[in-house]
Amino acid sequence: MSKEILVPNIGDFADVEVIEILVEPGDTVQAEDSLISVESDKAAMEIPAPEAGIVEDIRVQIGDTVSEGSLILMLEPTDAAAPADTTPAPAAPASSQSAPAPAQQAMPKPPVARSAPVAAAPAVPLGRIDEGSFARAYASPSVRKFARELGVDLGRVAGSGRKGRITPDDVKGFVKQVMTQGLPGGGGLQVAPMPEIDFSKWGEVESRALTKINKLTGQFLHRNWVTIPHVTQFDDADITDMEAMRKAMVAEYKPRGIGITPLVFLMKAIVRAMQEYPRFNSSLDASGENLVFKKYFNVGIAVDTPDGLVVPVVQDVDKKGLVDLAIELGEISAKARDKKLKPADMQGGCMTISSLGGIGGTRFTPIVNAPEVAILGVSRSKMQPVWNGEEFVPRLMLPLALSYDHRVIDGADGARFTTCLSKILADPESLA
Repeated sequence: MSKEILVPNIGDFADVEVIEILVEPGDTVQAEDSLISVESDKAAMEIPAPEAGIVEDIRVQIGDTVSEGSLILMLEPTDAAAPADTTPAPAAPASSQSAPAPAQQAMPKPPVARSAPVAAAPAVPLGRIDEGSFARAYASPSVRKFARELGVDLGRVAGSGRKGRITPDDVKGFVKQVMTQGLPGGGGLQVAPMPEIDFSKWGEVESRALTKINKLTGQFLHRNWVTIPHVTQFDDADITDMEAMRKAMVAEYKPRGIGITPLVFLMKAIVRAMQEYPRFNSSLDASGENLVFKKYFNVGIAVDTPDGLVVPVVQDVDKKGLVDLAIELGEISAKARDKKLKPADMQGGCMTISSLGGIGGTRFTPIVNAPEVAILGVSRSKMQPVWNGEEFVPRLMLPLALSYDHRVIDGADGARFTTCLSKILADPESLA
């Protein structure tokens, strides 16, 4: 005889919403097996089966509201239903010792897949959930909520709890697997693939292949952006005196064919700041558990070429004067534009400078050039009124944007570094 299964006494809760149905018609359940999950504005809970039996007909749907006494489903009671995580044994041959005949001829259906441990599938992008497999997974409401917050499809998680139940640790383990195995090289962040679009549907188009530099730069920047937690600290440096000194040097060295740009002052100033704050002249090792502090000071300079961005490195900046750096900077810039840079010319950097001041703009956020832990972005300087304590005076201010790896550098040190850098640039005589 079928039996009505009603919502039992659930305390002060009434008109709670059905958020999951954990069984299907034909399923075999044991006493205390969960049938549905309900949720109020305060808590979520599972309604268990009062006895063993076979589910005949489900009378609620997801989104329905129920209270004590609401009909959940019709259950055909059984004296000894098969355990939820085992398959019923085959019928014994006629010659074996007979057992009492069951009241019904229908044999219990094997347990549904949710009751057995779900084999872990290859990592898939977080955030894409198969609602069918998610609903069938064997997990509590709190675990389901936790999984949804992380974008984990429970249907792909192996349960280590009783009868294959998925625990919070199982969800965390799955996330860790995806983060370490998701992208080539242990990248971690996964996103859905970009759709293929026929842009010619809307008008005339032209396709041009990316240059080799474009492709390599894109790969490096993507890796650095998704694996490094970036923070950018902004500041303004007073370079009025520096610019005056630079113009005087330009007049002196122009007859010799030597160009003195603001970059040489920035290179020397960055080295001084790194000497003051050695953590900016370090790199994480491959394990991510050790910090390698460098005793040399090499500065990378981002150079814009017709084929894309390249970053040649000037060695031993701390041992060279402003004029020496100006000569070397002119040489490597010419090599970059003429495609004559060798791989060794772009290795060993401690920090990179990306200057857009000659083009324009106010501020930007540069991407850290790993394995370096910081990069300085420089925009166009601008004459601004600055309060000196008594009056506003015109000063040439240079916008700085320091992006850094937050695993290595905290916000306080980021602010200290730009403050230190600004003070050094304001006293250019100390750089000569």
